Amino acid sequence: MTLVILSLAFWIAATLFNIWLAKSLWSDSRWVRVFVPTLFGVTVIVVWEGLVRGLGVPGVILPPPSAIAAEFAASTDVLWVDFVQTFVKGALSGFVIGTGAAFVTAIAIDRSPFLQKGLLPVGNFVAALPIVGTAPILVMWFGFDWQSKAAVVVAMVFFPMLVNTVQGLAATTLMQRDLMATFSASYWQTLVKLRLPAAMPAVFNGLKIATTLALIGAIVAEFFGSPIKGMGFRISTEVGKLGLDMVWAEITVAALAGSAFYGVVAMIERGVTFWHPSQRK
Repeated sequence: MTLVILSLAFWIAATLFNIWLAKSLWSDSRWVRVFVPTLFGVTVIVVWEGLVRGLGVPGVILPPPSAIAAEFAASTDVLWVDFVQTFVKGALSGFVIGTGAAFVTAIAIDRSPFLQKGLLPVGNFVAALPIVGTAPILVMWFGFDWQSKAAVVVAMVFFPMLVNTVQGLAATTLMQRDLMATFSASYWQTLVKLRLPAAMPAVFNGLKIATTLALIGAIVAEFFGSPIKGMGFRISTEVGKLGLDMVWAEITVAALAGSAFYGVVAMIERGVTFWHPSQRK
C-alpha cells in the first residue's frame, strides 16, 4: 500500500507542477514544451509501476514497466527482426505504394468528371470494409510473407489519401484559376504552379492519417498468416503463451515506430507548407 500512496503522491505533485509550468512566464519556451509531455510520460510510468506492484496485479494481466523494460533489453535481436519484417517491409512499402497510387489517381480524377462521380463513391464503400474481413483474403492472394501485409496497407491508406488529395486539389478559388487562364497557363502549368501547392495541407493530412493506418494494417494482417517473425505474429503467439512482457515490448516498439513515422511526416509538412496559417506561430 505504501507504493500506491507514493505513486499517487508523485502523480499529484507532477500534475500541479505541470499546471504551474503551463501558466508560467516560460510556458512558450521550447524547453517547457518538451519538459511538460516528458514529465507526463514519466508520471504515467511511475504510477503504473507503483499501482501494479503495490496492488499485487499478476503479470499475466498487466506487467510493470520495469519487467517490460527488462524483456525489451533481453530481446532486442528478436524485436529488431520483427520491426524490419512488419514496419520496413510491410508498413513502409505499403505506405509508399498506396499513397503514391492514390496521389496519381487523384490527379486522374481531377481531370475526369466521370471518374470523380463514379470512383469516389466506390472508394468510400471500399474504405468502409473492415480490415478483419479483407486481410485474410489478401493474405490468401499474396502469400504469408510481407507482400500480403503491404497489400493490406495499400488497401487501408489508398482511399483516405485519395479523398484528401481530391479535396486539396479543389481548394483553389475560381478567381485564382481564372487568373492563371488569363496568363494562358495550361492545365499542367496551373496544376504545378497553383493547385498542387495549395493542395499540400490536405495532402499531408492524408499522409499523416496513412502513417497510423499503415502500421495498424501491417500488424493486424500478420494475425491471419505470417512467417515466424513480425510484430503481429509475435503478439499473437506470446499472448497464447501468456508472455505479456514480450507483448508489451512489441507494443512499445510499435508505438515508438509509429510516433517517429508520424513525426517525420509532420516535419516534412512544416518545411513544405511553411506559408500556411496552421504553421505560423
